[in-house]
Amino acid sequence: QASRLVELPYSSFGDDEDDDTAEQDPGVWHPDPPKLSPFSHCVRYLAFLWNLLFLLLGLLSLAVGVWGLLAKSPLPGGVPLSSDPMLLFVLAGLGASAVSLAGCLGAFRASPCLLRFFLGAVLAFGGLEVLGGLLLLLARRRLRDALRDLLLLCLLRYQDDPDLQFLVDEVQRSLQCCGLESYRDWESNPYFNCSAPGVQVCGVPASCCQDPLENGSVPNIQCGFGVLGLGAAAAGAVVHTGGCGAALGAWLRGQAGAIAAGATTVLLLEAVGALMALRVLRDI
Repeated sequence: QASRLVELPYSSFGDDEDDDTAEQDPGVWHPDPPKLSPFSHCVRYLAFLWNLLFLLLGLLSLAVGVWGLLAKSPLPGGVPLSSDPMLLFVLAGLGASAVSLAGCLGAFRASPCLLRFFLGAVLAFGGLEVLGGLLLLLARRRLRDALRDLLLLCLLRYQDDPDLQFLVDEVQRSLQCCGLESYRDWESNPYFNCSAPGVQVCGVPASCCQDPLENGSVPNIQCGFGVLGLGAAAAGAVVHTGGCGAALGAWLRGQAGAIAAGATTVLLLEAVGALMALRVLRDI
């Protein structure tokens, strides 16, 4: 009897009773997850489409960067890859694609791991953007000096990098300026100074000319040849003599509102994506 009393809690009769109870009411042991509301389903689909859009934009930026690098391969003048402007498109495309892909798969597969990675990446990018904006506001003088150094570097490497050449031409043509301080700054370029052996000796790029088309339909790339050998009055009749440093600074001050609005829009887009990911993660 003592042995039976000890064995009763472990007898097969008790196991059979438990099995019968589990078969009769399986919800006690394996409860069904709560059904998602229509709003939760809508947020989940919207989060997937939201991240899919940014995934496509990231892939487009990556494709543009890779195309730019391959189009110049091998890089002219021995330009190192780390200083190539197209590398920014590649890095931005890779970052945006990776984060957006995590958000897409996290919303589609209801994966908490991917959604947490997406949230962490968005918060990190947002924090870096806010920190960068504050540093720009606090170091405006150094920013102006950095822009001047960048423009000077572009002048020196004008013929060595097609991207820098395009950038300089667009700035000079749009702002109607020439050089950094004045058109005389092109004397520091080895292809345009008056001791250069090429055909561009004592000249400036055609983007400095006041009328590069010369009342025609085809740009005259030789309109700036020999300008550095002219006097200030004669040169002013052919090219824009003012420098791009002051003009670019004035343009940036005029576009401060648009730049701030663009940065705020980017932060709001990131915040909306993070809130949708948080909602999906809470439903999971």
